Amino acid sequence: MKVILKKDIDKLGKLGDTIEVAGGYARNYLLPRDLAWPAEAKYEKKIADLKKRRDEALQKLKEAALETSKAIENLSITIEVEVGEEEKLFGSVTSMDIEKKLADAGVKIDRKNIILEEPIKKLGVYKVGIKLHPEVEASCKIWVVKK
Repeated sequence: MKVILKKDIDKLGKLGDTIEVAGGYARNYLLPRDLAWPAEAKYEKKIADLKKRRDEALQKLKEAALETSKAIENLSITIEVEVGEEEKLFGSVTSMDIEKKLADAGVKIDRKNIILEEPIKKLGVYKVGIKLHPEVEASCKIWVVKK
């Protein structure tokens, strides 16, 4: 049975795709859960409207990410830590610590979006990447200093 997807579905397709699925899968899963329409011409306008709204929403998200990116690029965050011999940290500076400092500076970022190759274990200045949007990345300067 051919259906037109109303939403992006992993391993199946994206909004507006016309795909061929088993009849039972379409009747018992996709159509009752409002994930697809039968592949008929009368749904083409509805799909076009859905695509337009999705594209507008994605554009707004990208613009917001660009603004946040500019704010992050101008930030310089200082994290004070206790150190032992040879300026080695007790523990390490993780993405959770960076997330807290960014929140204190007024920037809300999920720590999963902070790109650290490995935890920071020495004093110094580090440039940390932050993924804000699939197309927008920013970097922030982190100063790790002795308490």
